[in-house]
Amino acid sequence: MRENYEQNLCGIDEAGRGPFAGPLVVAGVVLKTPIDDLNDSKKLSEKKREKLFEIIQQNALYHVVFKTNDQIDKFGISKCLSDSIQQIIKKLDAKQYLMDGNTSFGIGNLHHLIKADGVIAEVSAASILAKVSRDRYMCEIASKYPEYQFEKHKGYGTKNHIEAIKKHGYSSLHRRSFKIKQLEGFNLQEPSLFD
Repeated sequence: MRENYEQNLCGIDEAGRGPFAGPLVVAGVVLKTPIDDLNDSKKLSEKKREKLFEIIQQNALYHVVFKTNDQIDKFGISKCLSDSIQQIIKKLDAKQYLMDGNTSFGIGNLHHLIKADGVIAEVSAASILAKVSRDRYMCEIASKYPEYQFEKHKGYGTKNHIEAIKKHGYSSLHRRSFKIKQLEGFNLQEPSLFD
C-alpha cells in the first residue's frame, strides 16, 4: 500500500450506500502518522476493523457524517453523499481530497479513484471509520426492531432480511425509495406512529 497519495491528503469513503435500511455514513480522514495494516474495510475481519478504528481515531484528524434513511428517501443517495463530502471538506483542512469510487459528484476540489480504499492509506482509514461507525449504530438500534435482526445483516438485503420485511412490513428505519425486486407485488405494512 502506498502510504500517502500526497502529503496532507484527506481520504473519503462511505458505508451504507446499498442497504435497504439504516443510514449512509461518510468519513474523511487525514492521517497524522502512518498506520500499519490499513486496507479496504470489506477485506478486514470485524475484529481487525474494530482494533484499527481505535488506532485511526488516536492518530488522525477525522470527521464522520450520518445521513438518515429519511434524508436518503427525501433527497436521494447522490445528494446525501455530495452533502456529506462537502461537510467533510469544510471540517478537515487538506491539500487534496480523494474519494473512493468513480465520481467526484461535481465537487471541484475532490478527486476520485476506483478502489482507492485498497491502495491509499487515508481512504482505507476512512472506509474503516465509516463501516465501523455504521455497524455499531445498526447493532445499537437493533433492539428497537428485534424482528428484523439488524445486528446480523446491518440492513443489507440478505434473504432473512427480505423475509422479515415480507412478514412484518417496513420499519421506520427502512428506505422506502429503494425498489427491491424480491418485494415487488407485496402489500407491505407501513410502520405505526409508535414504531
